[in-house]
Amino acid sequence: TMSVKAFKLVSAVEREMLMGDKNYINIECIECCGKNLYIGTNDCFIYHFLLDERISTAGKITFAATKQLHKYLGLKKPVSELKAASALTRLLVLCDNTITLVNMMNLEPVPTGARIKGAVTFVLNENPVSGDPFCVEVCIISVKRRTIQMFMVFEDRVQIVKEVFTPEQPCAVAVDGYYLCLALTTQYIILNYNTGISQDLFPYCSDEKRPIVKRIGRQEFLLAGPGGLGMFATVDGISQRAPVHWSENVIGAALCFPYVVALDDEFITVHSMLDQQQKQTLPFKEGHILQDFEGKVIVATNKGVYILVPLPLEKQIQDLLASHRVEEALVLAKGARRNIPKEKFQVMYKRILQQAGFIQFAQLQFLEAKELFRSGQLDVRELISLYPFLLPTSSSFIRSHPPLHEYADLNQLTQGDQEKMTKCKRFLMSYLNEVRSTEVANGYKEDIDTALLKLYAEANHESLLDLLVSENFCLLTDSAAWLEKHKKYFALGLLYHYNGQDAAALQLWVKIVDGDIQDSTRSDLYEYIVDFLTFCSDQDLVWKYSEWVLQKNEEIGVQIFTKRPLEEQEKNNINPDDIISCLNKYPKARVKYLEHLVLERKIEKEKYHTHLAVLYLEAILQLKSVITDNCAETTELLFKLRSLLQKSDLYRIHFILDKIQGTDLHMESAILYGKLEEHEKALHILVHKLKDFHAAEDYCTWNSENRDVQYRRRLFHMLLSVYLNPGASDCALVMAAVDLLNNHAAEFDAALVLQLVPDTWSVQLLSPFLAGAVRQSIHTKRMTQTALGLAQAENLIYKHEKVKQKGTPILLSDKKVCQVCQNPFCEPVFVRYPNGGMVHTHCAANSHLNSNMTHHCSSSSNQT
Repeated sequence: TMSVKAFKLVSAVEREMLMGDKNYINIECIECCGKNLYIGTNDCFIYHFLLDERISTAGKITFAATKQLHKYLGLKKPVSELKAASALTRLLVLCDNTITLVNMMNLEPVPTGARIKGAVTFVLNENPVSGDPFCVEVCIISVKRRTIQMFMVFEDRVQIVKEVFTPEQPCAVAVDGYYLCLALTTQYIILNYNTGISQDLFPYCSDEKRPIVKRIGRQEFLLAGPGGLGMFATVDGISQRAPVHWSENVIGAALCFPYVVALDDEFITVHSMLDQQQKQTLPFKEGHILQDFEGKVIVATNKGVYILVPLPLEKQIQDLLASHRVEEALVLAKGARRNIPKEKFQVMYKRILQQAGFIQFAQLQFLEAKELFRSGQLDVRELISLYPFLLPTSSSFIRSHPPLHEYADLNQLTQGDQEKMTKCKRFLMSYLNEVRSTEVANGYKEDIDTALLKLYAEANHESLLDLLVSENFCLLTDSAAWLEKHKKYFALGLLYHYNGQDAAALQLWVKIVDGDIQDSTRSDLYEYIVDFLTFCSDQDLVWKYSEWVLQKNEEIGVQIFTKRPLEEQEKNNINPDDIISCLNKYPKARVKYLEHLVLERKIEKEKYHTHLAVLYLEAILQLKSVITDNCAETTELLFKLRSLLQKSDLYRIHFILDKIQGTDLHMESAILYGKLEEHEKALHILVHKLKDFHAAEDYCTWNSENRDVQYRRRLFHMLLSVYLNPGASDCALVMAAVDLLNNHAAEFDAALVLQLVPDTWSVQLLSPFLAGAVRQSIHTKRMTQTALGLAQAENLIYKHEKVKQKGTPILLSDKKVCQVCQNPFCEPVFVRYPNGGMVHTHCAANSHLNSNMTHHCSSSSNQT
C-alpha cells in the first residue's frame, strides 16, 4: 500500500554545472562527506562541490551546489570509485584498477605516492578492528582470481594486512569488523577473514543480475536475493527481519531508517523495514547510482545528482492518521523511537496513540479505541467533551491544540444516527466506570462522575443508584438539574443525602409516596423512608416526619423509634417518654414501642412495665366486650399478658389486680396473687374456678424457680391440701391429687403426705408415689452412708499421719535455736516441719520460708 510520502526528490547538481555542453561526459561514481560532494566521471575527472541545504519559509528544502575545483587524473580511464576518509583528510580514488590517495581539499595526490594496485572494487570497514583513529581499513576485490585483500591506509602510506582466498570469484563485498559479506558467482556467503570460517547464505546468479551487498548497521547486511527479494542477513548468517519485495532488476539499494530505498530502471521504491510494505514510488529514469551517506540518500543518472530528502517522521505519521491508517502510523511511530530523544518521543507517541484512539472511536471500534486511550494516557475530558452537555458547566477544560480529532461533537461524528449515538454512549459509560477509580481520574473526578451520572440517568441505567450510594464526586448543581430533567426523583434524593441535604431528600421521597410526583424506581419507598429515618441522626427530621410515617402504617412506622442504632438508644438521644407521648394517638405503635422498651431493651422502669400490662389488659377487655369467644388476636394478647405478668417483677401488682377484679381473667389473677406470695388464693382460683389442674402444677413449678427445695415442697404440699380440702368431695379433685403425688413424688415429704391422705385410699392407688418415695428414701440413706464412710476413711488417714508424727521423740533444749530468727526457745512450744526444722510459732506464722519448706507445709503438723 503506497500510503506515505516519505521522501521528496530534490536536484543537487545540474547537468550544466558538471559538463556544460559536453555530452560525452558521464557520472561514474559519487561520494559525500558532510557538505563535500565528490563526483568521478568517465573522462578521468574528479569534481568537488560544496552542498548547501536551504529551507524556505514554507518549509521547502533545496540544495545549492558550489563548485570548488576539478582535477584530471591523467589516465584517460573512468574514475570507478570514490571514498572519503575524513579523519585522514584523504579521498581514496579507484581508477584503472589502482587506488590513489588524494587530499580531500585540493585533490592533489599524497607526496609519497602511496597507492594500492590491482583493485577491481573496494569498500571501507565502517566497524574497524584496528582501533587506530588515524587509519582506515580497506577491503578490495583483487584482480587476482578469487582473492580478497585487506589493507590499512594511513595519511601517506598503505599496508597490506591479510589476503583471503574465496571458493568462487567475488563480484561484490561489504565488510563489518572481521566479517566479509561476499557476492560470489553463484551465491552469497559470510566469511570471517580472521578465522577463515565461512557460512553460505543463499544461491544467486551474478551472470543474470547485478548483486547488491550493502552494510546497513552493526553486523547486518542487505542483499539482493532471488525473486526480487531484498534480504537481510546478520554476520551469524540469520535473518532477523522479513524480506522486502523489490522488482527483478534492482540496481542499487540504501537504508534510511525506517525505510529501505531501492533503484531500478524506471523507479525509486520505498519500503518500510517495520512492516515490509511498499510505501512510496518515485518515477526516476536512467538512474544508475543510489547510495546513502550518513543518512543522506543520493541518486544519480549519468548526467545529474539528486538528493532524496526524507519528510519528518511526525509529518509522515500525521499524514497516515489523516488517511485513517492507524496501524501503519503506530508501527512507524514505534520505529521512530531510535531517531528521537526519549522525552520528545514519549510526548509525541502519547499524542499519536490518542489520535489513533479517536480514529478507532469514530469507526465504532471501541475495544481498540479504549486500549489506545489507555496507552496514550488520554485526558478523559477530551472524550467527554465530544458528548454535548456532559461536562459540568463549571469545568475549566479546553480541548487540546492542535486538536486530536476533527469532530465538533457526537452529533457530527455519528451524523445524527441514533443507533450509533447509543453505542457511543454505552462505550463512554463503560470507559468512565473503568477509569473513575484509576490514576487517569486524578484531578478530574468531578467531571467524570458527573458525566457518568448524566449518562446513567439518560439511559435509565441500573448503575445510577449504585453510583449515588457509593463514594462519588458528582457535582450537586449540574447533577440535580439533570436528574430532575429526567424525572429521577428517587436518585435525586440520594444525591441530596450524599451531599448532606437529608431534609431535601425526604421532602422529595415523601412527595413520591404521596403521589405528588411520579417515580417508580422503588415500589417499597415508604419502607425505605422508614429505614432512612431509623438511621437518621437529625432528631428534628425524625420528629418532623414521625406523624407522616405513623399515619401511613403504625406498625411499620414505629420502627423509626424501635430499630434505631443501639448506641443511640442507650444514650437516650430521643427521650422514651417523649416518644410514648407522641404515640398516644397510635395505640398499635405505642404497644410495639413499649414491648421494645420492656422486652427487647429490658429497661427496668415500673411505669413502662405497668403501662404495657395495662395496655394488654385494656385491649383484651375491649376484644372480649365485642367477641365472646377468644379469637386469635385475644389468644395472642392473653399469652403476652401472662408472660409479662409471670416474668416481670416491676409492674404495680395491686394496681393491675384491681383492674382485673370483676373480670373472667382468672389465670391472670392467680399469677398476680402468686407475685403477692398469696399462693393459697392463687391455687384456689386455678383449682376451683378454672379447674385447670395442669396449670396449677405449672404454677407451683414456675413460682418455685430459683428457690430452695423447702419452698418448692411447701407449694406442692399447699396444692395437695387444696385438692384434699375436707369440704371438697369432688372425684376429679381426688384423681388430681393422686396424679399430683404419682407424677411429682420427689417434690413431697412422704411422711407428711401419709398423714394427709384419707385412710380409705388403697396402697395400689398410691403405689407409684410410694415406690418413688421408698426409692428416694433408700437412695438418700445410701448416699448418706457413702458420704459417712468416705469421711471416716479420711479421718483415719489423718489419725495415721498424726500417730506417725508422734512416733519419733523430739528433743528440745535451751541450746536449740529457731531456724528463722536464730534465737533459742524460751518455752516448750514450737512448730516442726517435715524436714525436721524447728521454729517459734510466731516466726512460722509471720515469715516467708524458703521454697523447700513451703513445699512441705501442706503435710506438716503442729506439735507442742
